[in-house]
Amino acid sequence: MSVIHIEWVEQFKTEVLEFDGVCIVDFRAEWCGPCRMLWPIMEDLAHDNEGKPVKIIKINVDENPELSQTFQISSIPAVYLMKGGKSIEIIVGANPKGVYQN
Repeated sequence: MSVIHIEWVEQFKTEVLEFDGVCIVDFRAEWCGPCRMLWPIMEDLAHDNEGKPVKIIKINVDENPELSQTFQISSIPAVYLMKGGKSIEIIVGANPKGVYQN
């Protein structure tokens, strides 16, 4: 599975809100050190979940202010674990890989 880079709100609706499986949505920014530390973990999760109903979603908060505002992102990295389009957990900050696995 590859990582999906969300670039607009309609894409978020299609890729995340209408998806029945699990989405790991990483709100991040290029200038954010902890976000850069977290990204290899997200790529590992994408590899580990190959063939499973799991998507890894990357959203740049600077390029997507509407989504950032909708999800009230005030600190990054902020990772939303979502299932069936609903938020089931929010994890703020860079954490070890095990924190993001089901």
